[in-house]
Parts: sequence; structure tokens; C-alpha cells
Amino acid sequence: MATDIRFNASLSRTDPQVQPVLIIGQLRHLNLLKFSQLADKLEPRVNEETFKNAIACLHPAPTDKCSLYLDVATVAALPLKASRHNTGSRAHSITRLVKNHVLNVNEESVVLVCERENLFASACAVVRAFPLYSRKTGNGNGGKSPSSEIGDGQPSRSVVNVEFVIIDKDGCVEQEPLSQDDINCLNETARGIRLAARIVDTPCNEMNVDHFIENVNEFAKELSIQPQVIRGEELRERGFGGIYGVGKAAAVPPALVVLSHEPKGAQETIALVGKGIVYDTGGLSIKGKTAMPGMKRDCGGAAAILGAFYAAVKCGFKDNLHAVFCLAENSVGPNATRPDDIHTLYSGRTVEINNTDAEGRLVLADGVCYANKDLKANIILDMATLTGAQGVATGKYHGAILTNSEPWESKALQAGRKSGDLLAPIIYCPELHFSEFASAIADMKNSVADRQNAQSSCAGLFVAAHLGFDYPGVWMHVDMATPVNCGERATGYGVALLLTLFGSHTNCGLLQSIAPGDEEPPSKRICRD
Repeated sequence: MATDIRFNASLSRTDPQVQPVLIIGQLRHLNLLKFSQLADKLEPRVNEETFKNAIACLHPAPTDKCSLYLDVATVAALPLKASRHNTGSRAHSITRLVKNHVLNVNEESVVLVCERENLFASACAVVRAFPLYSRKTGNGNGGKSPSSEIGDGQPSRSVVNVEFVIIDKDGCVEQEPLSQDDINCLNETARGIRLAARIVDTPCNEMNVDHFIENVNEFAKELSIQPQVIRGEELRERGFGGIYGVGKAAAVPPALVVLSHEPKGAQETIALVGKGIVYDTGGLSIKGKTAMPGMKRDCGGAAAILGAFYAAVKCGFKDNLHAVFCLAENSVGPNATRPDDIHTLYSGRTVEINNTDAEGRLVLADGVCYANKDLKANIILDMATLTGAQGVATGKYHGAILTNSEPWESKALQAGRKSGDLLAPIIYCPELHFSEFASAIADMKNSVADRQNAQSSCAGLFVAAHLGFDYPGVWMHVDMATPVNCGERATGYGVALLLTLFGSHTNCGLLQSIAPGDEEPPSKRICRD
């Protein structure tokens, strides 16, 4: 059964026997609650004594739950501790609790007990528990079109109502319901996250370059934006040697697709560049039989940027915002790029190919160069499932952030904690690392000489080299190869992160309240000649 998510401004009155309820919060917050503040969700099935006894029985290690009534009314406690590299919302634990304890009936409720600063991340955590894509024939999804969120012929859909009890700084429950602006923000963010996850979960026979462009066009039409599309031989003719070289062996030609939101009064130009490799065989440097399954997820960066761009525009983005999608299938065929081939990228620099499975950096290099030369962006962020080494460097929960700007590195880390899409910094040191790409016959190779030397950093530096290490603006690179999925399902990673990072550029009060500040990082270091 497919699931709709509905955010409510305040607690609605429901009978748990008719509409099951799952209450989630930190133990210190649950202990502050009076039964009367949750009575609308629990009466007449649960009384005050039962509620108090259940709270007293909770001993999270790291989480714990207690049934209040026949498993249709449940209270769950989040981990007691959150370290400095975790999100204070305990978002990952919220997702696991929701996945494990919702009943998937026609209608039910999830009540989040949290502080206002954790409201956004907690809501996003619930959304991640309900992916959209399915081809199981028993749940009515069999006839769903790849670009549709609702689908054709679905006999029934369940509804999950997400409601909040907000704890203020003094430990009291806020009486003011969420504003309509807050609800709209959560709804658009939820749609963006589920859109990104659906694209990532969809296999390449239903999500090739053509299908991805259909998705872009669908949301562009909703935003009244006309996409710019450069495809196939036009890419070669206009100098996009990276995207063209990676995708030219596939049956469906590669493409560079651009969405632009340019409101009046804009002060800055921000470009989001996404790696959209709809399937990655590795090319002629082909992956093994155990490494290739799951490579439908190699478009996770572009998917996240589509979801974030859509939600950002819907939330009233005040500055110029461009989304650049670098779309290709890295396939094997007579026209495939060979190791030893040399391509000229959009930057004008030549690249000797020594590994056709290091293809993401080639398409991104064209994308960021286009963002600089054609879009005149002063802030460029690229997002990609770029390296398996990212999981070794920063783990399966934290994406890796590489940037030429220490203040923006600090902002990105703050945004990760505020959104639940966690980040950890990796080394930015081109003067020591870029020599890994030295070539005797071209400007550079596309894969490192020493695979033990900061692979994720080096891969990002390859992209930066085509922007230019002297680029005067801000460049950020997010490698999210591992957090793009959890188990066999996509997470929609990146949408909440980008909305939070650039929240101050929107008219949305909720995003502005959690957007990272401009304070200097604790150790400001200036690189001198």
C-alpha cells in the first residue's frame, strides 16, 4: 500500500483503536509532558496512570519503546546522547523507529516531541521512512509510471499524519500551532525528498537519461521554468567532452540539462551541479558482478538537486538559483571511451583516461565549468555519488564536504546537523594532492596514481581543477556515495541539506531559522602565497 504523508499544524483528536499513534521523543522531553497534552491522541483507550508508567519504563539503549494500548498506541524514546558529529534531532533513530513501528494501516499518526530547532530534521526523518518506488504486484504499484508519484490503478493509499509537540527553551509545551508557512515548507521538502529517493530507487530500464529528463520537465512545468537541454552530438560540438565521452556508448544519448530560477532583486547566483549517471557499468574498466548491482543509484546527486531545486523555488528562493544536471549512462559498446583516450573538457583542458570507471568527475567537471563560464555563478556546489572511498573516509551516515572556503565548510557542517543529512570535512590541499593526476601527454589523467592517498579528496580536486584553483567564488563538493541509500532503499539524502544550507536565501521562516550563521570557524586559517 502506497503512503501519503500529511503534516498537521497541531494535534488532532483521534481514537488509537481507529487511528494508531506512535509518539517519539527524547526521554527528557517525554518526561516534561502532562497526559492532558497528549490526551487527544490517546483517550479513551489510555489513561494517565498507564501513560506515566510507560514513560517511567523507558530505558533507551540506544532506543526503547513501550506499548500503551494493544500496540496501536506506542511511545518510543530516542537515544539519550548525541555527539558533536551527530544531529541533535537523532534523525536516523527516528527513521528506524518509524520504519519498525508504524502499522501501515489506512490511517495512523506519528507525533514528534521535540524542540523547534529540531522540527525540520525530525519531520524529514519521518519522510525517509516511506519511499515511493515499488514494483511489487501485491500492493497496487504495478501500473505506476516512472514519473508519477501517485501512479495508475492504485486501489488504496494509506495516510500518515505527522504532528508535533514543541518543547520551548523553558521546558514548556508551546501552545501556538505551526504556521501555514511551516506546513507548506514541510510539504514541499517532503515531496523533494521522496522525489529524489524515487529516482534513485528506480532501475535504469525505467530511469534512463530520457526518463530523467521527463522528470525534470515535469517539475519545471510546475515551476513555470523552461529547461535548457544540450544532448548527444551537440555536446561534442559545443565542447562538453566529459559528458559526451562518458555517455556516447549508451543507446540513450547523454545530456546537460539546466533549470534556472532568476527572481528580480537577486544579489547572488548559486549553481547546484549534480552527477546524473543513470547506470554505471564502469565502462571498459568494467565493474565486477558483485560491484555492479546498485549502480542505478549513481544518479543520486542529480536526483537530490532536482528535489532541492523544486522545494527551494516553492519556498520562495530570493537569489538566482540554477540546477545543472550532468546526465549519462556509462555503458559498454563499440563507441565506448577506451583507457588511453584523451578528451578535451568544457574547460579546454585535456584529460588522459586511465580508468573509465572514474567517470563522475568527468561529467561534473563539465557541469561546474558551465556554471562558472555560462551561468556566472559565484557559489557553486556539486553533489555526487563520486567515490567508494567516501564511505571509508566518513562512513555511511556522513557525506564528505570538500571546499575552497573554510567559512562555508563550517556552514555546511552546521547545515548537516540541522537537517539530519550529516557531513564531515575532508582535506582540501591541491598543492599536495593534485600531482596524483600527472600525465606525460595531457593536462591530467582522470584517476589517481596512488589509490591510498586521500582518494575522495583527490576526486573532488579533479572537478575543482576544471573550475580553476584560482576561482574567486565559493566552491563546495559533496560526495554522498554511501548515505544515498540505507540497505536496499534510497534515503533522499541531500535535499534537506541543501535547503538548510541556503535557507537564508529563501522567504521561508522555518528554513531561515535553521540556516547556518556567518560566524567564523574556530580556527580561521588564511592560505598565503
